[in-house]
Amino acid sequence: MVKYSSELKAEVVSEYLQGDISISLLSKKRNLPRIQVGRWIQNFRLSGADALKRRRVKRSFSVEFKVDVINYYQTHDETLAEVSAKFDVNSCQISLWRTAFNQYGIEALKPHPKGRKTKVKHNKKKLRKLVNKNEIDQLREELTKKNQELYDAKLENEILKKSMTLFGTPKDERKHK
Repeated sequence: MVKYSSELKAEVVSEYLQGDISISLLSKKRNLPRIQVGRWIQNFRLSGADALKRRRVKRSFSVEFKVDVINYYQTHDETLAEVSAKFDVNSCQISLWRTAFNQYGIEALKPHPKGRKTKVKHNKKKLRKLVNKNEIDQLREELTKKNQELYDAKLENEILKKSMTLFGTPKDERKHK
């Protein structure tokens, strides 16, 4: 896609508005696509000189704004170009929003994460599962862990007691008494 400077766009539009030259002759004279010249002229008529300037910053729109634009387009008797000029959005973008909204509902207008999903380590998966569980399940899980620890400690204590009775106390302890 070729990007044209705003000065070139302004020159072409002013030349069209000043003279008795048609869009097709102007496009041949400047060696530009006829459709592109027509768009520049239409955008200038709808929005003024600001429509010819290039944006340097990527814009993001809220879901409410997108829904408002779609509702306005569907309820008013205006063309897509007029609505796009009024809301300062590309007409193709409005068309995409409308199609997505009609097919998938409001969920399609919400922003989605971009890029590749990250690879999650095993420990992080366990943490996410714990966060997702409700509080009661977490408490039950903690209680079962503590009960298991207590049971293990009791078994260890019993084993030590039995070993003491079987093997007796060490000889070093008998001398100190």
